Formats: sequence, C-alpha cells, structure tokens
Amino acid sequence: MIRVVRMEFEEDKVEAFLENFNRHKEQIRNFPGCQYLELWQDENVKNIFMTYSHWKDEASLNQYRDSELFKSVWSFTKTLFKEKPLAFSAKKIEELP
Repeated sequence: MIRVVRMEFEEDKVEAFLENFNRHKEQIRNFPGCQYLELWQDENVKNIFMTYSHWKDEASLNQYRDSELFKSVWSFTKTLFKEKPLAFSAKKIEELP
C-alpha cells in the first residue's frame, strides 16, 4: 500500500518540521510494515512537503498510526500546519520503467 501525506506548514515552522522529521525518520522507516519512506518538497511552494511511504498492508499502517511513535511525532507536527493535511492511500496498478 502506498501512502502520500501532503502537509502545508507555516513558513516560519518549516525548520522545526525538518528537525523533527530528521530526528524520527529512521524509527518511522524501521517500523514493522514500513517498506519505504521518502520526504518530498514542492518545487515551487517551499513550505509544502509530502511523505511518500510504502506499507505492507493497511493493518501495518494502522498499527503505526496507533503507536506511541506516531502519536508523539504527529502531535508535534500538527502544531506547525498552515492548512489541514491531505492523506491518500493507493495501490500500484502498473509501472512503466
């Protein structure tokens, strides 16, 4: 399962977000069921970021979302938002190399 979360931060909160992400990224990536993790930044709007992650299945993602790790990371992250985040879950249908 692929998960994309789009987050728009207050401009002066971007550095705090990046510090928090960098502090926890290895723990998130190594959480059981997480198979891949990337952080993206919008090309034109520098305070918009997206996480792109692969999960074994929805149950694995839900276990992460119920974990103390997620609760601590998310409780801090959501204080930095300018707009409500958007999250999408999808499955790959086809890949053209």
